[in-house]
Amino acid sequence: MKITLKIWRQKNAQSAGKLEAFQVEANEHMSFLEMLDVLNESLIQKKQDPVSFDHDCREGICGTCSMVIDGRPHGPQTNTTVCQLHMRHFKEGDTIVVEPFRAQAFPIIKDLVVDRSSLDRIIQAGGYVSVNTGQAPDGNAIPIERALAEKSMDAAACIGCGACIAACPNGSAMLFTSAKISHLALLPQGAVEDSKRSANMVKQMDKEGFGLCSNIKACEVECPKGISVENIARMNRHYFSSMLGSEG
Repeated sequence: MKITLKIWRQKNAQSAGKLEAFQVEANEHMSFLEMLDVLNESLIQKKQDPVSFDHDCREGICGTCSMVIDGRPHGPQTNTTVCQLHMRHFKEGDTIVVEPFRAQAFPIIKDLVVDRSSLDRIIQAGGYVSVNTGQAPDGNAIPIERALAEKSMDAAACIGCGACIAACPNGSAMLFTSAKISHLALLPQGAVEDSKRSANMVKQMDKEGFGLCSNIKACEVECPKGISVENIARMNRHYFSSMLGSEG
């Protein structure tokens, strides 16, 4: 199948970028990244600069394959990362527009590669348990209500790709941050530091330049792991509680 790609090309953060058109011959069984590999092989053979894009596991686990395809983070298929998107979802002669994630806190490094280290700094601000919770057998001995354990595991499924931020008109990181807060706060091992964690991670999120929640729920729709906006409501409750506690 012959596909026309309009791909964002940008030499570095200081350069102006633009969309460039390429023709590529793809097999319907290829993943989207494999199709980009084919394009890059042809560009290299022509002594041209290949398209830079992030990738690692190519199994929908790591979240590095972050790009906007036809206006949607990770492409048109729901609950799927780019590396798991296959060319059978497109048709012969299609024109596909491929861009990097757009957000103030995600500066472009080159082409489709953006700097998402701001998410790492949010985690570093409090996304961990630092109190002594004992060894693994001690943790297993703590009874945890099944419903809470399931909610915690659902939040922990977040792979930190940033699709929620790219989908939000305000570039909000609240779904990402709330998922990281929820998966620890819902468990007794993490509840001890909940107030401090919520305050520090929200503070760092604001410091990084992310916007406020727009309440249109595009983040939930585009999240490849289906993380619920219920986590945002939980984070807000925990954050306000921590603020009231610090004032009292």
